Amino acid sequence: MKKDIKEIVKEKYAEIANQSKEPKKTSCCGSTGCCSKVDYTIFSEDYSKQKGYSKDADLGLGCGLPTEFAGIKEADHVLDLGSGAGNDCFVARAITGEKGKVTGIDFTDEMIEKAITNNKKMGYNNVEFIKGDIEKMPLNDNSVNVIISNCVLSLVPNKQKAFSEIYRVLKHEGHFCVSDIVLTGELPEKIKQDVAMYAGCVSGAIDKTDYLNIVKETGFTNIVIHKEKEVEIPESIMLSHLTLDEFEKFKKDRIGIFSITVTANK
Repeated sequence: MKKDIKEIVKEKYAEIANQSKEPKKTSCCGSTGCCSKVDYTIFSEDYSKQKGYSKDADLGLGCGLPTEFAGIKEADHVLDLGSGAGNDCFVARAITGEKGKVTGIDFTDEMIEKAITNNKKMGYNNVEFIKGDIEKMPLNDNSVNVIISNCVLSLVPNKQKAFSEIYRVLKHEGHFCVSDIVLTGELPEKIKQDVAMYAGCVSGAIDKTDYLNIVKETGFTNIVIHKEKEVEIPESIMLSHLTLDEFEKFKKDRIGIFSITVTANK
């Protein structure tokens, strides 16, 4: 099952990488894709005023702005998980500077190609993009200062394994800052099983308390939520998955979908 979900996510994000270069008009699967009913830009933050911003690298797929609270310093080695077209990497590079290093990891060939193309335009020689799985990263132990991620870990089937890998790769006293989707309450089964909603970060999300417990149990300390906002999924999207009665129950049960930006230290 986990392999199936990974393949689903990989296919959908390959479609995004290959579609129009007008990022803010794109949906996760493209306007004619199998899941065009899901508009992923409903989660995204405005990056346009960030130093290092690249319009070509901004596909509108995030759910926060992790670099805002990442505490990146000059000369840091920053790792971006699920780096996509390179947006967060380029913002991180503007902070860490020429003496630092930024590595983006993604498991989609098309996204890696797009990020490398964008990096050539930016002209950075200390930004790299590598292919890899977040659950088993091709990086050495204790090798990076800061790890960032933007609406990616909610897509990972084995979150415990992902956070264990984050812990392994971080240097002693290193830290992470991730923006992610979490829940309060339990999603209806129809939404959980919908591949489009999964690739849109919703169906793969888990309860906020469970999410933070995984972080704590992995060994991280000083866990802080810096930003939290409720994500309003349009009724038209919800009703394409649920009956009217199911939707009313969803509202009555006060199931919440939230974007959080959280930091923690190794």
